[in-house]
Parts: sequence; structure tokens; C-alpha cells
Amino acid sequence: MDKSFSNAQRAEVLTQALPYIKEYNGKVIVVKYGGNAMINEELKEQVMEDIVLLWLIGVKIVLVHGGGPEISELMTKLGKKAEFVDGLRVTDKETVDIVQMVLAGKINKSLVNFLEMKGGKAMGISGMDGQLIKAKVKNPKLGYVGEITKVNIQPVLDLLEKGYIPVISTVGCDDEGNAYNINGDTAASFIAGALKAERLIMMTDIAGILKNKDDPTTIIPEVTVEEAKKLYDSGIISGGMIPKVDCCIEALNHGVKNVIIMDGRVPHAILMEILTDEGAGTMVKGEK
Repeated sequence: MDKSFSNAQRAEVLTQALPYIKEYNGKVIVVKYGGNAMINEELKEQVMEDIVLLWLIGVKIVLVHGGGPEISELMTKLGKKAEFVDGLRVTDKETVDIVQMVLAGKINKSLVNFLEMKGGKAMGISGMDGQLIKAKVKNPKLGYVGEITKVNIQPVLDLLEKGYIPVISTVGCDDEGNAYNINGDTAASFIAGALKAERLIMMTDIAGILKNKDDPTTIIPEVTVEEAKKLYDSGIISGGMIPKVDCCIEALNHGVKNVIIMDGRVPHAILMEILTDEGAGTMVKGEK
């Protein structure tokens, strides 16, 4: 505990957070967590603490996770080379089995375990459970990479109603029983849309949308969909940020109030976003 921080200061911080606690109590917030933001174990533990804290003050949190680096790591151990086309993993039958093992097994259960250890009540499911994420082949060249056709959100609503934090791995299925590797950002935007979530938080490994991609101080705190389109044209939104912002716009189109892109490696970034004036990252919002 930080001794330089007096009890009076602690109390002041809590009272300043009160309006936000009131605002978000009972509201649904979807957190997309994955990729490089998940690699550091200490940071992962801190993110789980933040999620449990929000859950304890009455926020209905849904955690959607990926795990690309861990999938690649296991593929390497098994002697398989990871291939990507336009940022999407080429997924043959053997690879989709690995994806299922890593996402729906190892990562999903470790996140549930973290949340439980921090005092939360969590339940892990995959997009195949209750046919939550229905999918079809996105592109035959990519193999079992899925394009979402439908989200059956009832299993998530049931878990929220019973007071759980649903932890969702992004594996989809079709009526023939095939499993599909689903892009985590896309899955999060569809799930947040189906829940009409108050907010979707995309935790990534960059600060947000930057005017200069090499300078984190040039972060753009807020953009509308129209402004985002201009940033595409000017090249400010480029490379790996394009599909992220596309997913933000997709979520807004599906009924999410607003979407935040933030750096998941910054300690307590979620709490800063939800419980302070300053916020964190870039907010993408619909037109007024």
C-alpha cells in the first residue's frame, strides 16, 4: 500500500468516482482483451482485478478474449508454421483444433481462474456453447476462418442475470458441427451489439488512434464515424488500425453507445476510462 497516499486522499478519490459508479451501475460493458496486451502475467492480473472491481460496483462486465500469440507459440511447438493473409490466420483442420484448445481451453480457463481468485464470479464459454457465434467460411483460401452469420446472445444474458462475468473465447460453429477461428475484435463488436452494450472497450497494444503513429502523445481522444472516414482517407488510420476501427463502426451500427480503443498495457486503463473525467484511449462514437 502506498503510504504517501493518505486516507483522506483515498476517500476523495472514491467520492470523485461516485457519479461514474452511479452512471454505470447495472449497465453492460464488453471488454475485448487479447493479443499482445495479454502476454505480461502481472498486467493480466491487474486487468482481472479492475474487471472484478467494476463487477463489484454493479457493472455487468462481459470479457471477450483472443490469444493469437499463444496460438502461434503452440503451433511452433507442434512443428506447424503460422501463415497470415491480410492479417488473418490461415486455419486448416489441424490449426482450428489448436485454436480451440488454446482459446476455449487454456486461455479461457486461466482468465476465469484469475477472476475467481480476485473475488469475482466468472463462467467461461466459447462461441460454440449454445451456438453463441454461428459462422460460415469467410474465404476458402483461409480455411476454417469464420465470418459471423448470427449471434445467439441468450446464454450470455442468462449468465449476466445470474450474476456471473461471462468470459467468451472467439471460436464459432456452423450447423454441420465445424469449428471456426473468429477474429476477436469482430466477435466482440457483434456480441456488444447484440447486448446493446453501453460501451465496448478494445484493449490493444497501442494508445489509441494517433495523428503520428510513432508518437503516443498525438492521441486523438474522440472521433465520430464521419471523422474516422476522413482519417482513413488521409492515411492517419492505416495498417492494423483499419480493421480495429472497422470493428468499432460495426459495433456502433449494431447499437453499442460508444467504443474505446485503448492500450491494455497501461496499468488500470479500464478504471481510468470508466471512473474518471480524463478517460483513456480514443473514443469512437456515432453521430450526435
